Amino acid sequence: MKTSGFPRQARITKTDDFSSVFSLRKRLTGHFLAIHYAHAVGGEARIGLVVGKKTARRAISRNYMKRVLRELFRKTRCALPAFELVVRAQKPFSDTDYAVVEQEFAALLARLPRPKPQADA
Repeated sequence: MKTSGFPRQARITKTDDFSSVFSLRKRLTGHFLAIHYAHAVGGEARIGLVVGKKTARRAISRNYMKRVLRELFRKTRCALPAFELVVRAQKPFSDTDYAVVEQEFAALLARLPRPKPQADA
């Protein structure tokens, strides 16, 4: 049974893992977010977050954006197939844009390709 927590295994932390997702060049984009994705080797979805200084100059803004994205992923993690996701903020957003960002995040996740069921041989 999966819980709605956010364990360490659900995070992409190593530079090599980020690079491997970026190198595949599979990306979904929206107004505020871009999601780079790759099929995960393990059985669960993992996330890495990128909010650059060009997007939001102040650390408090970058941290807020990462906190929001982490929470949105945490809520939907158990329903996602095994993907490694790197979510990159393209434009700054604040608490007034929360509903729009939440809808965009859900729409981008819905556009992820679903794995095809394997036929037993």
